[in-house]
Amino acid sequence: MATALHCQGLWKIYEMGEEKIQAVRGINLSITKGDMVAIMGPSGCGKTTLLNILSGIDEPSAGQVTIAKKPLFGISDDERTNIRAKEMGFIFQKFHLLDVMTALENVEVPLLLMGESPYEARNKAMDALEKVGLGDRSKHRLSELSGGQQQRVSIARAIVHSPSVILCDEPTGNLDSLTSNQVMDLLVEINKSGTTIIIVTHDEEIAKRCSETIRLNDGVIVSEEE
Repeated sequence: MATALHCQGLWKIYEMGEEKIQAVRGINLSITKGDMVAIMGPSGCGKTTLLNILSGIDEPSAGQVTIAKKPLFGISDDERTNIRAKEMGFIFQKFHLLDVMTALENVEVPLLLMGESPYEARNKAMDALEKVGLGDRSKHRLSELSGGQQQRVSIARAIVHSPSVILCDEPTGNLDSLTSNQVMDLLVEINKSGTTIIIVTHDEEIAKRCSETIRLNDGVIVSEEE
């Protein structure tokens, strides 16, 4: 099976005065294309640090991440930004949407930043909103949408450019159980279409819906469960 994302020898060391904190310690990981993977572990175990490195938000102290056969580090900032823009989608706990924009405008922003024409960006953004069941809410501002609807807008934004990998940081953390299940139903459907999804979560019920669960402790992988 093809590999969607691979990391080799990842370390992340933070220096706090004279103290060195090893947040990620020598992690090797391969995620198969089309998998839906949960990353779990106690608070402070390195989950978010690992996700930040996998997504190119943070640089490792050592090691390399490869996505779509392209190295994410040891390249220019512009090259890394281009890879992230084309190959990755992001879904966050706090949505990170722009309050002053409509749902449609929020979704088309990544495409406009990539140089798409306004016409193409609007059509693709509308298609993405329809896929997440918000075609009739495209002109609504965030204040007119529920938390679950706002998260669906962020999912539409994450899929609008057809990324190879979507990285999620506690995507249901701010939602009630019913809305959380609806969001997970949507992510499962997106995964079935062939998109690889990586989810950092504390929720065992979310992990049960993934094809693999990776458990971290003290910055190392302690188990990989299918």
